[in-house]
This record gives sequence, C-alpha cells and structure tokens, in this order.
Amino acid sequence: MTDFLPFALPDVGEPEIEAMVAAVRSGWVSSGPKVKEFEAAFADAIGEGVEAVALNSATAGLHLGLEAIGIGPGDEVLVPTWTFTATAEVVRYLGAIPVLVDVDPVILNIDLADAATKVTAATRAVMPVHFAGFPIDHDAIAAFAATHGLAVVEDAAHAFPASYGGVNVGAGTSEATVYSFYATKTMTTGEGGMLVTRDSELAQRVRVMRLHGINRDAFDRYRSDKPAWHYEVVAPGYKYNLTDPAAAMGLVQLDRAVQMRDRRGEIASVYDSAFADLDLELPAGGGEGVGHAWHLYVVRLPAGGDRDAFVRAMAERGVGTSVHFIPLHMQPYWRDLGEHARDDFPVAAREFDRVVSLPIFSSMTAEQVQKVVTAVRKTLTSGGGVG
Repeated sequence: MTDFLPFALPDVGEPEIEAMVAAVRSGWVSSGPKVKEFEAAFADAIGEGVEAVALNSATAGLHLGLEAIGIGPGDEVLVPTWTFTATAEVVRYLGAIPVLVDVDPVILNIDLADAATKVTAATRAVMPVHFAGFPIDHDAIAAFAATHGLAVVEDAAHAFPASYGGVNVGAGTSEATVYSFYATKTMTTGEGGMLVTRDSELAQRVRVMRLHGINRDAFDRYRSDKPAWHYEVVAPGYKYNLTDPAAAMGLVQLDRAVQMRDRRGEIASVYDSAFADLDLELPAGGGEGVGHAWHLYVVRLPAGGDRDAFVRAMAERGVGTSVHFIPLHMQPYWRDLGEHARDDFPVAAREFDRVVSLPIFSSMTAEQVQKVVTAVRKTLTSGGGVG
C-alpha cells in the first residue's frame, strides 16, 4: 500500500544530515567534542544547576542511574506496570526486584496511593514514568519519596520537552531523570539517551560507568597534558557512550524540539476537535500548569469494543496504529517473576483492553492528519462491532 501512513516516523532533515557528516569529517566518530557540546546544551535546556550525561540509550541511563544511587541485590524498586519492559529490566540488571504498581485511570502514570501499599523495608527507590509525555506531579512524587525514604529515578523517555507547574521535567529534586532519543521519540539521535541530575557525584559516577569504569574518557585523554595512553579502571563499567555523529544530530534536534513539540500539540488539538462527538475517550490534555510533550495520542475505545477490529480497519484505510503498553504484569517474564494475575492491577488490566495509539509525529502534513481523522471517523461510524 503505497500511501500507507506509518504509526510513527522520525522528523529528520538535511540540517541533521549535514551536522552528522561534519562530525564524521572532523575525525571524531566516537565520543568527543560534540558529545560534550550536546550535554551542555541539553542541561541548559532543562534548567539551571543540572548536569547532563549522554548515553547510547535511555535504558543505559536508567541502569546507570539506579547503579549510581546504590541499588543492588535484594533491593526493591517501585515501577508502574504500565511501561515498556526497559523500565523494569534495568532493576534486574542490578539483582534488585521490581515491584509493580497500578496506574492512575485518567493519565496512566503511576498511582502513588497503590505504590504506598507496596512499600516494604527493602524498598529503596521509585521509578515514575511520564507516560505519553504527560508529566508527573513532581511535588507529589517528591513528597512520596520523602515520606518513605526513597530515591527517585524518573523515566522521561516520552517527556522532552515537558513541564509541570512551570518546572521542566528533569529540573526538580529527583536523583536522576532519563530521556530517550530513539528514532520515534520526541527528538532523536537514532539511538541515544540522556541522564540529567543535580548531584555532581552521581553524574560523575555515570560518566565513569558509561565507558568501562575508566576515569578519563577518550576526549580527555587525547586533549590533556597527561600521556594519551594512561588511564585507570576504577570500576567494572559498561559500554554505554554516545557517539559524536549522534550528538551532532541531537544538537540540531534540540534546537527544533520546542517547534516539534508545538506541532504535535497542534495535531492533538485537531484530533480533540475532530473526535469530540464520537464514542471515544480522548487523552487528558493536562490543563493549566501541565506542559504535555505529546509523544503519544492514546484514545480509548468504549468498553466491550473490539480493538483488534479497529486496528485492522484503520490499516485497511491506510493508517498505522499501535498499543502502549501491554502492562508488564501481563508479560510472561514479569508475570511469572512476581506471580501476578491479570486482575492484580485492575486499572491497568481494564484500560489495556481499550487503548489505541494514533499517529502523532511532528513531520505529519495536514493531509496526513486529515487521513487519520477520516479513517477514525469512518471506522467508528461504519458499525461492525468496532466501537
């Protein structure tokens, strides 16, 4: 189908390509000056007093964030069941135990009331997820963490740029906040991620651990007055560094991030108006004080509707859709690890059956947006048990 509209596409143009070519021509094809420039620019975009550490994925950032705060075997970390598996898998990397938590029925972010019932003497941290780009209440998560003596590592893979109460995600008091620059995220470096923190010691630990536990990265070694060959391994680290060509793309994308976010917001507004009369639950837009990143536009079909039929009908009309997410407690590994039943998390179990994600990427044309609108309206008004 030549005119098929995919669910998501990266918004990358000639400026990004030219920046990457220039980085390659510079001779720095691994981690070098562009990575440092990208880190500084990203920290500036988040807010005063933060440090940013570039990595090759958000998964790496979540892993190293937990490692840096001392999570280890037997520790428990609270994780919403409504997330991608990476949020929980990094807990297992460290021999710790992810304790799954149900979600708020409206915004599908972590339910702190349910989380409070899961806290034990072994609980050490909580990992809230800014699902779809709707920011968590940073004051609420900070108060929850303080009450229970927990560290906070935020999964902000969907949430750049986003804000709550005028404070950018990442500029609060959490120990660390981690962003994704995967191909379909709100900005991209192809593969990549960034950890942001106000804790200089934590940032330095992540820098060391991202490159084999070596206390001097390649850029520093080859640009310092010490012998280039000399380095010290101070910890058993990992290979999580970002490359200069990727960082060069990231700098261009960072300059465009607000414009791309605003375009996604425009698309969300078109959808809101176009679907207002349908038997369809639309995503929460946030309201005053909520700066939504609009990474995803997640609608919910009526109870008893046939989601598979909806997805098929949309595909037949030339529009790709997706589902975010299959709750972790319904995935075989996490289900068996925690001995979970589907209804142990009633909100997630109920809402999972209804959710469908529609295309909302910043390079969408007006015609493509209208194609989605037309496909949804025809699908839901044509009968057939879809809605």
